Amino acid sequence: MHTEALRVGVVMQRRRLDNRWQSHQWRPLEIVADIGLPPGLHCLRDDDADSRWLHTGFEVALYSDEGEGYHLNVNAPVPCWFIMWRMDERDGAEFALPKSVTLSYNEAARLMDGGEQVDTLPLSDDMIERVAAFAAEHYRPEPKRKRRKPSFEGGAAVQQMAREEKGTQ
Repeated sequence: MHTEALRVGVVMQRRRLDNRWQSHQWRPLEIVADIGLPPGLHCLRDDDADSRWLHTGFEVALYSDEGEGYHLNVNAPVPCWFIMWRMDERDGAEFALPKSVTLSYNEAARLMDGGEQVDTLPLSDDMIERVAAFAAEHYRPEPKRKRRKPSFEGGAAVQQMAREEKGTQ
């Protein structure tokens, strides 16, 4: 089961750095509600010091099997959007292109485990409430079980293992 998809766009920013090894840095700057632009890349600002590009067409839905990931996200110190992005080349220039947006902590962790670049942006209060309500409805933590501590005091099983190691029965 999943919710109706929320359409969003990601604003990526390229800032010039005063660094001899790296001339600029890309980062997600903002998540915006989709305003009806066709999916793709839209220039908001492009100069040497600061470039901003809006990437539209992302759909974010909440899935019941990701309930734990949503629960972990909204209960984190700073609940957030997770944006997976990669560097790509367009017309001879390098661009940071978002590939997916999620609200699941677990999905973001799987992406990072796979070597992907994942950055975060804080969630608004209304999105936190929406995700928290979904998680509360679809996620039930497994009850904690008591674990028996292993006994290192010996006993019949340990004596039997010792006899078997010596080759005597």
